[in-house]
Amino acid sequence: MKAADPNDPHDQCDPKDPSAAALGDTTRQPALYVQLAEKLARAIRAGTLARGERMLSVRELARQQQVSQSTVVQAYRWLEDALLIQARPRSGYFVAQRPKSLPEPQTSRPSRLSRKVHLDDLGQQVLRLSVSPDIISFGAAAPEPELFDQERVRRALIRTVQRHRDLLCTYQLGSGQEAVRRAVARHALGMGCELEADDIIMTNSCLESITLCLQAVTKPGDVVALESPTYFGFLEILQSLHLRALEIPTHPRHGVSLDALQLALETQPVKAVLLVPTLSNPLGCSMSLADRRRLAQLVQARNVALIEDAVYNDLAEQEDKRRAVKSFDRSGQVMLCGSFSKTLVPGLRLGWVAAGRWTPGLRKIQTVQSGVQTAVLELTLAELLGQSGNEAALRQLRATLAQRVDLARRLIAESFPKGSRITDPGGGFILWVELPAGIDALHLYEACLAENICIAPGQLFSAGPRFKHCLRLSVGGRWGPAHPQALRRIGELARELLERGKLSLAA
Repeated sequence: MKAADPNDPHDQCDPKDPSAAALGDTTRQPALYVQLAEKLARAIRAGTLARGERMLSVRELARQQQVSQSTVVQAYRWLEDALLIQARPRSGYFVAQRPKSLPEPQTSRPSRLSRKVHLDDLGQQVLRLSVSPDIISFGAAAPEPELFDQERVRRALIRTVQRHRDLLCTYQLGSGQEAVRRAVARHALGMGCELEADDIIMTNSCLESITLCLQAVTKPGDVVALESPTYFGFLEILQSLHLRALEIPTHPRHGVSLDALQLALETQPVKAVLLVPTLSNPLGCSMSLADRRRLAQLVQARNVALIEDAVYNDLAEQEDKRRAVKSFDRSGQVMLCGSFSKTLVPGLRLGWVAAGRWTPGLRKIQTVQSGVQTAVLELTLAELLGQSGNEAALRQLRATLAQRVDLARRLIAESFPKGSRITDPGGGFILWVELPAGIDALHLYEACLAENICIAPGQLFSAGPRFKHCLRLSVGGRWGPAHPQALRRIGELARELLERGKLSLAA
């Protein structure tokens, strides 16, 4: 094996370096490489290190800062994940150029009253269209197969079937294979959570985990607080369970307003809070560590269940944004839900949940409704989670998606109507676009569909009559030369609708 070169931006760092310690309690001093990365990040954002400027070499910076070269490599990787620097082969690191774009949307202002959820089948229509080979789709928040090592998954599945072929004819009982529950518990360490295998219940998907959580802590007619806008799949679940939605103001970068949530908990009969603290769908916002800690304390003080969807955590560019609210939970109030459908192996469709003090009740509900999952798939997932190279694959996935997001933001800035706004997520592959008020996103959806382009209109993402002039665009799906052209065409159609509306008012 070739020895690691400390001056090569992509050589492996020393795993024994104490600065590589997992994220622990934030009351402790951050790891040395995090301190260094944050110092450099502040200099980049302040303009002290200009866009396009060459960074010091690994050796030079290590000597200047009196740290190990492996610590500098980790710091530079942190900055790469944050899209603040980029590595150029045989040239070193440079401060990254960020494309000019539109301003961000403002904090949402939903109704302070809870609502019954009445959705039509538009969301399901968008999902069906997104898998059609004839459609250029930005509709479904699902990654394309080419983003993953398909051969690696195939080999893992074949090995598992060969080793455990008897399980194909064995009726399974329980909460899932112990091997996969141990693997999930190890993975949760990366989110700051210390879980035991017995804390984990395997499910058919993250959405099933969330559904089971809601069933365990609510009854028909109860109020559930969630972000505004929120994922339409959550609203569909609330509708099926006859629950009321209370939407909480949400900032497009920093997440849900905790002051507004606290007021809602004090004045309304909220039985559960359902949030995506990292890269929420559709805004792509991520809460700060301080807000995550405060959120855990808030639900504990109010004795309310927090259902935390962590499906996007591994796609966050910055490590601190990958830490779960569950890591601050001291009373079992947080029900942590996740899967690997966005980050490792979409096709297995396995989810998991650590339900805290509601674990026994949730396990009983699952046993009655769906039983356990397919054992060979669980063991395949366990093998994949235990293989080396996952972190490198995640870095590559984050980088690929970041490039797409940057391209999409630039194209939208160039082609969408004047007055449009767009989110600037810290990872993932979802963008939320706020169009000028004169454009109805449902009309834009229909105009796009006539040209075999699929988008997700903003009406999907609220239980009330909001976000009619907004849309969600996903750039994680199939991607080719036609997609940038289609983004431009969406902008052209939006401009045509706006002009048509102006002409109609003038007439």
